Amino acid sequence: MATATTHGARDHARAQEGTRAEAMPVVPATDWPAPPCATGHLVWAETVAGGNYTHRVLARGSELRLTDLRGDACAHLVLYADGRPWERLNTADTVKVQWNAYLSKGRLLLSGQGRVLASLVEDSDGRHDALCGTSTLARNTVRYGGGSPESPTPAGRELLKLAALKNGLEPRDLPPSVALFQGVEVRDDGSLDFTGSAGPGASVTLRAEQDLTVLIANVPHPLDPRSAYTSSPLEVLAWRAAPTAPGDPLWDATPEGRRAFLNTAEFLAARGQS
Repeated sequence: MATATTHGARDHARAQEGTRAEAMPVVPATDWPAPPCATGHLVWAETVAGGNYTHRVLARGSELRLTDLRGDACAHLVLYADGRPWERLNTADTVKVQWNAYLSKGRLLLSGQGRVLASLVEDSDGRHDALCGTSTLARNTVRYGGGSPESPTPAGRELLKLAALKNGLEPRDLPPSVALFQGVEVRDDGSLDFTGSAGPGASVTLRAEQDLTVLIANVPHPLDPRSAYTSSPLEVLAWRAAPTAPGDPLWDATPEGRRAFLNTAEFLAARGQS
């Protein structure tokens, strides 16, 4: 066969240049056919297959838009202040400080230091989850027969471990994630009701309020009741923009949010980044 030799394998690989799979990064990102931003500002363009993951470092002020293309994506998201892995997404504080368990437009994703990592500036979905975290190897093995990254049914935590490792992070650095596009509701008795997705085409846009390391695993929600491992492609686009500033309605939307923005601004000013 043509790939049985080194030269054959090389020729086969080079012949793929210029072809495009359904799910893959576009490099350079500016080649994306319909950018949602000014020409030349796009810095990340990728379609992530179901059961796969991605990661990127984004500059402060960047906007990140995730789109559920077919209605069965679930973006399990973890954020870190880039270069400071101890400052990372804290889902408990994100919920507690804002007095709300449900993520939507205007909400903030907070670190354990009381600072803003990212803000939700647009949201057409409204079905997200900050309570359940992602799937695990043990749970997927019981449900689907496997959960390793190499299996047909990889667990979210296993994929996030790989994304973390590629950014110099260890499994111990992984906090609970938020899940975008597949929601839950809390019943009166405290149990959780899986609400599923809003359907194809739903999107959410986050704004980076610090330099961020972003990890994403696109896998089924752990409470998804379907017996089959169901996960469809996720579109990921990011572009250069500006962080939230005083005077922006989001800055003063709530007293708690304003304090988190002030904490962030003071910290960045001390580092010469304001």
